[in-house]
This record gives sequence, C-alpha cells and structure tokens, in this order.
Amino acid sequence: MSTENPAAAQPDPTELLKGPQPDRHGVGDAIRGWWNGLARPMQWLVGVPVIALIAILPVWRPPILDTPGTDFGGVMAQFAMYALIAIGLNVVVGQAGLLDLGYVGFYAVGAYTVALLTSPNSPWNKMTESGFFSEDWAWLSCLPIAVAITAFTGLILGTPTLRLRGDYLAIVTLGFGEIVRLLADNLTDVTNGGQGLSQIAYPHLGETEDKPYGVFSAGNTGGNLNSGVWWFWVGMVMVIIALLLVGNLERSRVGRAWVAIREDEDAAEIMGVPTFKFKLWAFTIGASIGGLSGALYAGQVQFINPTGFNVINSMLFLCAVVIGGQGNKLGVIVGAFIIVYLPNRAMSIEIGGQSLGDYKYLFFGLALVVLMIFRPQGLFPARQKLLAYGRQIYQAVRRPSDAPGNGPAPSAATTEVGG
Repeated sequence: MSTENPAAAQPDPTELLKGPQPDRHGVGDAIRGWWNGLARPMQWLVGVPVIALIAILPVWRPPILDTPGTDFGGVMAQFAMYALIAIGLNVVVGQAGLLDLGYVGFYAVGAYTVALLTSPNSPWNKMTESGFFSEDWAWLSCLPIAVAITAFTGLILGTPTLRLRGDYLAIVTLGFGEIVRLLADNLTDVTNGGQGLSQIAYPHLGETEDKPYGVFSAGNTGGNLNSGVWWFWVGMVMVIIALLLVGNLERSRVGRAWVAIREDEDAAEIMGVPTFKFKLWAFTIGASIGGLSGALYAGQVQFINPTGFNVINSMLFLCAVVIGGQGNKLGVIVGAFIIVYLPNRAMSIEIGGQSLGDYKYLFFGLALVVLMIFRPQGLFPARQKLLAYGRQIYQAVRRPSDAPGNGPAPSAATTEVGG
C-alpha cells in the first residue's frame, strides 16, 4: 500500500511563477564555500604558502604595493599591530555586540606596562643590573605581564559597566579611554607625563658590528631587512596565535553565546544564556589582546607618550572593524590594512601643496558614510556559524542530489510502506 501526501507532492504555484532563480552567490561566497569544504589538513596546506607569501612582502617590496616616501617594512609592522588590535576589538564589537569606544585604553595599559617595567625614566624600572628582568629578554618577559594586567583591567571595568547597553556602554568605555590617557599625562612622577618614557626594552637579537643594537632596534633602518620587517614577522606570529584562539572560541559554546547576545540579548537571557558572564568573557579577552598589541607597539617604537593614545586612534581601531566587517576575523584584518596602508600610500601625492595622506580622517569619514548606505555590514560581512562542528555539518548536507541535473531527493511522504 502506498501512502502519499498530495500536498507535499504538488509544487508550490508561487515557485512556478517565479521561474528559475539566478545564483546570487558572489565571489566571496564561492571562496568561502570552497574553503569550508576543505578538510582541516588541506586548509593548512593552502594557508601556509599564503602566509609565507605575505611574510616576504616587506622584503620583496612589490612596486604596486610599495609606499613611496615611507618605509614599507615600517608600514607592514604597523599593519600587524593594527590587525592584532582589530581582532581583539572584533571580539567585543563584532562577536558580542558591545559598542566599545575606549578600546585605546587597553592598548595604552599594555604599552605602559612594558614601559614602566623596562624604561630607565620609570621609577618602577626592573631592568637594572640588580633588577628582575634580563636586558636581552626583558620585552619578552613583560609580554605575559602586560596581557595579564590588561585582562584584569578589563575585568575590573566590565564588572560594573557591562550591565549597561548601547549608547550608555559606549559613553562609559569612551570615558575609560580618556581617563587612562589623562592619568598617563598627569602622573608625572610615574609616567614622566608628556615627556614620555624612552629606551623601552626590545629583543636584543642579531647584534653584529654593523648592527650593534640588534635587528629589532629602532636604529636598524637600512636595507630591506630593517627593524620594521622583523617586527612585522613578530606581529604576524601574534596575529596567527590570536586567530587560532578566537577561532576556537567562536566554534565553542562561548562563541554561540556571543552571537546570541549580539542578535538579541533579551531572547538569549530568556533561553538560559548567562549573558553577563559571557559579555564579561568577551570584554576580558578583547582587553587582553589589546594589551598584547600595546606591548608590541611599545617594543617597536621604544618610546611612548600620552598623545599616542587619544580618542582619534580609538575611532580608527573601530573604523577598521566596521569597514572590514564586524564578526569576520579575516575581514577586520583587511580593514586594518586599509586603515594603515592607504594613508601611507597617499602620503607621496600632493594636492595644492598639501599631502593627500593628511586628509585621511576626511576620507575615512566619507568611506564610512558610503559604506553605511550601500553595504552596512562591511566589505566582508560575517556568516552565522552557530554550530560547533560546522564543517562536518556542511559536508553532511551536501548530497549528490544537490548537483546540477539531479532531481530532488525523494521525500519521506512518498516512500512505499509495505503492509
């Protein structure tokens, strides 16, 4: 006896009227689908050569990408630092949906932690002959300390403030960033005020007669293997570690909770998600990555002062996330590259005696307006990935019936049932 559901067997008349639908998937979706279909070992096999190619860019310096008037290695080192910042801010803004306008405060805490522990201008210098840190490895030793202190700062700030939402949270975080900058400017006995802290520690490696202070020294400015290239490579290692950490979090229950909070916090709370705990997790993790980028900045420039941590820089960090695509890790890295590269590229172009790079805030402002009108989700919008085993699910649903020319899979309502 055959049991058949007539309603299920007949096609929907509205679908027949629409006719064949064009494929609306763009190039980005095609690349994303191809990448998700690869096994993890194959992804590494493809990704490692791409990373190696990016690593040799500042050494090769292709004419198309080179920045006339500005050292390309230094530009790429700044890009690695901004990429790390964008990944950390993306955890807060893109993943958890928390509007943070004072992220530069965490960046400053990480930088000043390294500076206060290693600069001879600091009363807390621990790099003396009888100090705690070895001169050669002081910067590397201070990295985990900077990350821990910045994470603790994020925990302290987030505990009373993350019960706020929207504009109120944005105002509080903006105030936090300004408080950190003003403290650094006014605590002259500790931070040396506006004069800043100099001679900050950096890795003493590759010391030769030609380079007596090592390859990481700010004085290593000659050739294609200058200090900017070396700092770019260090920054790339940190970016890869941060991507692996954040990627694993996204595929866990923590990442699914962040997405639920970002989409509708009230609904997530009703469904049993402890929203405050997971928002605090996002704030703390984002703060720690911001502190890591600040420590990278302090070692790279070997001098910091409060003017480098103003609210304008905080807006640039947020601009990188918005332009690249909130919630997309690789998208925000592209946004960071745009923020760093384009002003340096335009620096050699003059209009009316004024360098075009000096108008970067005007151009970024116009770009944001245009982006909000035509592509509000950014250049590379994120795709929802709420499942921990997204790749396995993706491969499981790709049935042979999905191939062109094959009919639909038989419905359970039209199967023969033996009586």
